[in-house]
Amino acid sequence: MKYFLKVFSIAFICFLLAVGAGVYTYSKIYVPSEEEPGITDDEDTDKNDDEDLAKKDEPKDPLQRAIAKSKRVNFLLMGMEGPRSDTLIFASYDPKEKNVDMISVPRDTYYHTNGYDDAELRKMNAVYGRSKTEGVKKAVGEILGQVPVHHYIMIDYNGVAKVVDSIGGVEVNVPFHMEYYDPTDKPPLRIDIPKGKQTLKGEQAVKFLRFRHNNDKTVGYPDGDLGRIRAQQEFLKSAIKKSLSLKFINVVNTAFDHVKTDVKLTEALSYAAGLIGFDMDNISMTTLPGADEYRTYGKQRLSYFIHDSEKIKELMMDIYNVEEEVIEENKTDD
Repeated sequence: MKYFLKVFSIAFICFLLAVGAGVYTYSKIYVPSEEEPGITDDEDTDKNDDEDLAKKDEPKDPLQRAIAKSKRVNFLLMGMEGPRSDTLIFASYDPKEKNVDMISVPRDTYYHTNGYDDAELRKMNAVYGRSKTEGVKKAVGEILGQVPVHHYIMIDYNGVAKVVDSIGGVEVNVPFHMEYYDPTDKPPLRIDIPKGKQTLKGEQAVKFLRFRHNNDKTVGYPDGDLGRIRAQQEFLKSAIKKSLSLKFINVVNTAFDHVKTDVKLTEALSYAAGLIGFDMDNISMTTLPGADEYRTYGKQRLSYFIHDSEKIKELMMDIYNVEEEVIEENKTDD
């Protein structure tokens, strides 16, 4: 079985835990001064001048205008299969409203860059091999409609089982008996997980996240990778819920040995304010709008996930709460 884990959404748990731990530690050592520095008249004048300049440069597109004004911070959760990204999840975090919107981006999403014309290079999972993390962030941002991706979070596959064990396993409802054997994998992969609700520990959780179908393909997710993405999202919800009920520090110590990110501690502390009182109901998960389609390039005919630009824009406008702004503009025009 050549499919690697689709479990990098667990990285978001690590982010939540790390930020939460940072806030806890920071709150213990930081004592605010009784006399915080104020804003002078000169600073206030400069601020007004800057606001006037910002209005002149304000984008005309409602979505881009909302993005420019928003305090949201966007993360790309990613993981690798050698030089290819096997899982990509866009996570948009609003510290003011205390909510997180997550969008799974299928690895077979069509994305073409000039000069990389072979069929297998026209997939999102091939971007990392030629342009590394910044290239993947740029590609995902373009597909989402020129949405900025501020940070990335990457987790080591080998750490997933340890992270799951550190929270005492994750409860899931296995939709069918998962059986699979691949003697060519190193070490050989054997999956045998019975159907039903159960708590999966590290290695079993990893196998649950790897599974797509049995050897003769008679049992599995009817819609293939999209079905597996939904299962992973349910796994993530369960894992986050359990993680938030635990003490942060022990889990963080385990997770951070396997996580790579460009989020600095000072940035994490500033983002973390919204995590105080965080509620599971504030997490929204969906999959990039689109559909599978076969295409032929050269001598290769491959299946691609073709994203729906119009529906994606509707989704992003909803995330950035653009609808009310558009309505008010229409009233003004009338």
